Amino acid sequence: MTKLLQRIELIEERLSLRRQDKTVVFTNGCFDLLHPGHVRYLSAARALGDALIVGVNSDRTVRLLKGEGRPILNQSERAEVLAALQAVDYVTVFDEETPRELIAALIPDVLVKGGDWPIERIVGREGVESAGGRVLSLPYIDGSSTSDIIERIRKSLA
Repeated sequence: MTKLLQRIELIEERLSLRRQDKTVVFTNGCFDLLHPGHVRYLSAARALGDALIVGVNSDRTVRLLKGEGRPILNQSERAEVLAALQAVDYVTVFDEETPRELIAALIPDVLVKGGDWPIERIVGREGVESAGGRVLSLPYIDGSSTSDIIERIRKSLA
C-alpha cells in the first residue's frame, strides 16, 4: 500500500488504526526543501506513537504562507519525498488555509508541531485535547529552516 493517501482513504486508515488500538501522531507543514531539521523533527514525532501522519500544505497555501516564489518543490514532489522517509507512515496534501478540518476528521491521539509554535497557537489543539489526546511542541532546531537555506543560497550566488 502506498503512503500517499487522499483524505477519504486516510480517514479509513485512521479508523483501522483506532480499531487496532494504535497511537496516531499527526503533524503538518510546508516541508519545502527537506532538510535535517525536518528529518529530526519527523523522527521525534514518530517516536511518540505507532503511526505518523503528515499533512502537507498545497502549493496554493504555501504561496499564501510564504509568499511568491514558494514553494520550491511542488506539492506532489514534497509529498513523495516525505513518504520516502522511514519515520513517516502516511502523507496527504490539504488545500485549506489551516489543517483544522483535516485534524478534526482524523482526531489524532497526538498532535505535534515544531518548537517555533507555542502550544496555544497550534491549530486543532482544542479538538484533540477534548478527545483526550495530547498536543506537543517539539524543540526547534536553530538554523535549520527552508527560509534560512534559501537565504544562504541567495547570498552564495550574489
